[in-house]
Amino acid sequence: MSHTSSRRSFLTKSALASAFAASSLTSFGEGLETAVDRAPLSSSPSDLKITDIKCGYIRNGHSLFVKVHTNQGIWGCGEAVDATPGTYHLVKMMGERIKGKSPLNVNRLFEDVRKAGFFEGAQAGMYISVLSAVETALWDLVGKALGMPVYQLLGGKFRDRIRVYCDTGAYREKDTTPESFGKSAKRAVDMGFTAVKYDIDERNDPNKYDAYNWTASPGELERMYNQIAGVRKAVGPKIDICVDMHGRYDVTTGRRVAKMMEPLNLLFLEEPIPAENPEAYKQIREASNTPICAGENHYLAYGFRRLLEIGAVDIIMPDLQKAGGLGEAQRIANLANLYYVPFAPHMVASYLGAMASSHVCASVPNFLILEWQIYFHEEPMFKEIVTFDGPMVKDGFIPLSEKPGIGVEINEEGMRKYAPKDVPFFV
Repeated sequence: MSHTSSRRSFLTKSALASAFAASSLTSFGEGLETAVDRAPLSSSPSDLKITDIKCGYIRNGHSLFVKVHTNQGIWGCGEAVDATPGTYHLVKMMGERIKGKSPLNVNRLFEDVRKAGFFEGAQAGMYISVLSAVETALWDLVGKALGMPVYQLLGGKFRDRIRVYCDTGAYREKDTTPESFGKSAKRAVDMGFTAVKYDIDERNDPNKYDAYNWTASPGELERMYNQIAGVRKAVGPKIDICVDMHGRYDVTTGRRVAKMMEPLNLLFLEEPIPAENPEAYKQIREASNTPICAGENHYLAYGFRRLLEIGAVDIIMPDLQKAGGLGEAQRIANLANLYYVPFAPHMVASYLGAMASSHVCASVPNFLILEWQIYFHEEPMFKEIVTFDGPMVKDGFIPLSEKPGIGVEINEEGMRKYAPKDVPFFV
């Protein structure tokens, strides 16, 4: 591959690798900056420049993949999810803002693009989701250029493998009885997983009062409890169970469900109410001993400040493919660590996003568990759109890649057949 030979040539004639190895990685970003500062100005690192950014989409635009290209044939890959439909021109605009600059200054480029969008929505939503993909691609690019895995650029690792819980996708099945939930949980455990997740917000539950009322009826509450009781019965006491409510209920329901689930000993109850009101989350947390988890729809470290300050949640779960990228994810985790709050990232991306998240999870002390999707095992697309070495997951853990960069590549040809029509594809 052209970028491989370019990287070999790049490293051969560069003094940067030895300088980087000698530098301290004890705090975030310092090792990288020191290595760059020590590199001779005549060496290749000073000549490495961003030349272009290209992107493609799958899932009707809800998954964005970007490639940041350079003048030395080295590229970096990144991914964003959810808040990405219709963002092609936003990607290209961000590309123009970093074109011609050195990719080695990841934090600086992140700040440049974020602050440039101050009046363009750079506080949350689509702007930050797209920036997450670009920032992730920059870390991948730098890792390839320096011959180091991303976790090393983030200050090193606390662990070699990343524990995951399996989102079983049981909510998509027609049969959502306790027996069916239990069978799917047992199947996940037989695959090696030590934790499973189930969604209990059924839109079509005949017991609902109406489509807009956020208060669960007695019939809904009974159904929720019985489903998760079926899981606990099937897997026994030593398997962790996570429960997701997708922010579809009110405080009254959140309190009742949290209290109701106490005998089932959940690892956490995820987002019983929408994301916007930390004080309401605190009411739910104080009502029971069931750990409350939130953060999937919060952006940047700023978005987690209030949750942590007032003790609104027991566990935070930023989605690293939309919360701001890998550097921002580490800042979020470190902020949570000041409050002794565990870090358990949400993850609904491809294996590129899973491995990118894993590098951050390895780099922080307060990591708890990472989300894993059953679709990796059931849908061929997720093996076709990326290339990687080794097994995706083993015995309920993601083996951390030691390859330069993230360790997972975008496979454009594999992705092409899943790309939405009439949307530019890596051009």
